[in-house]
Amino acid sequence: MMSGRKKPNILLITADQWRADCVAARNPHIKTPFIDRLMHESVIFKKHYCGSAPCSPSRAGLYTGLFQMNHRVVRNGTPLDNRFDNIARLARRAGYEPTLFGYTDIAADPRGRNLDDPALTTYEGVLDGFTARQPLPAHEGPWIDWLRARKKLYTDPERIHEPRGGPTERVTNNSPLYSGGDTQTVFLADAFIDWIEDGEASEPWFAHISFLRPHPPFIVPPPYNLVYKPEDGPPFARNSSREEDAEIHPYVGFGYERQKTRPFLAGTNGHVRDLTVEDFAQLRAIYYGMVSEVDYQLSMALGAVRRNGMWDDTIVILTSDHGEMMGDHWFLGKGGFFDGSYHIPLIIKPRDAGRDSGRMVDRYTLAADIVPTIADILDEPLMNAVDGRSLVPLLAGEEPNDWRNHAFWEYDFRSIAHGHAEEYFGLPSQLCNLSVLRDDDFKYVHFAGLPPVLFDLQADPHELVNVAEVRAFASVRLDYAERLLSLRAQHLDQTLANVEYTPSGPVAQQPSGLRLQD
Repeated sequence: MMSGRKKPNILLITADQWRADCVAARNPHIKTPFIDRLMHESVIFKKHYCGSAPCSPSRAGLYTGLFQMNHRVVRNGTPLDNRFDNIARLARRAGYEPTLFGYTDIAADPRGRNLDDPALTTYEGVLDGFTARQPLPAHEGPWIDWLRARKKLYTDPERIHEPRGGPTERVTNNSPLYSGGDTQTVFLADAFIDWIEDGEASEPWFAHISFLRPHPPFIVPPPYNLVYKPEDGPPFARNSSREEDAEIHPYVGFGYERQKTRPFLAGTNGHVRDLTVEDFAQLRAIYYGMVSEVDYQLSMALGAVRRNGMWDDTIVILTSDHGEMMGDHWFLGKGGFFDGSYHIPLIIKPRDAGRDSGRMVDRYTLAADIVPTIADILDEPLMNAVDGRSLVPLLAGEEPNDWRNHAFWEYDFRSIAHGHAEEYFGLPSQLCNLSVLRDDDFKYVHFAGLPPVLFDLQADPHELVNVAEVRAFASVRLDYAERLLSLRAQHLDQTLANVEYTPSGPVAQQPSGLRLQD
């Protein structure tokens, strides 16, 4: 796609665990004025979905352009096969030094490493190809050190996210001990701003800001903890009781058994199933506050790009790794098959944003589309076949006749280290997974070892009633199962399958992922 001009700057921003409906343009209850401004200069993708959950599987798909069925990162702690091309390697081949602010949550391929290699003890490795300018792993050590260097006294990493007054099993909007100028979001935004302002970002540059928030624990300092009230927000997508939602599928009941409050409310030891209606409403108000805090710090980071005369030459891609249930179906977090975990934002500001900016795209797009889009923009071939498609035609306002009419994602709930799901369901690990095919009309969920789920989205947009066993929907269930089978067959790795040796030499059909040279 490059046409003689110098390469653009590329800024990939992910805000962890950000739902698609948590921007003001889609939710009148939330305030995101700076993202709203960005949207006026961008193309907005309304039906964008991640490929899997939780963090490592979803990011593996985002960074490689592959579906989980091909990249095979099935949970946090599953290594990413080093043979796959990725977004950072792509950028390096195109002449950039891809620079990371935050984290990528990619576990290293163990082959060729000693078993005592520290890299094999964590899923928080840095994706190969990135230069980590400012890392921020889950233990938040660099952020804690930053606070200590600024003479802050509330730096006990075990308790730093507890609310003032101490943790309780009931949800409170009490602020943390740290202030609004001391958050992890400020820490990363400031690191990026310094990089821009100090002249270290020599053009063209490629940067990835990977914000931790609005990922839990759910707590935010003033003024954001007081911006929203529990009654702010649309109705939750759930039945009137957990018992009714548990009837949707056995996996839902398993989720209620397993979810603890500790990841969401620092210092607690209860179960999410014990949270009340009021607790969920208060949690959502806090989550909205966290979104607004990220929104403001985004404005600070993007303001530095503007001030330094780089805006017109910068492509900004704003998205998330996955969503957040936020009380829908009485859940918190991500996983399973409900839309709240997988429907995420995608906003792309093109270079030289013009008259088409602010345009909404109503086609289904996937996280796997990001890598082939950047490859297309940079005119840099990928080293293996990918499952996503370039969004460049949609960015240009075109309407491809062969564009997909569905979303597809996968979720693997095996537990290699502890066997929780395997024991609960009496299944081997390889049967603890599901695949989803979703379009405007229906959503079909195929479990490898459990009964399927089917939602009639026209009649039941909140996914409250499973009609998979209803006779009137038998033909629909069969149709979607066959479509899902065809989709999986189509996306089996094509890297070498599209190459054939002939007497006159190898012939490659794109996308082969193989460069044939004379």
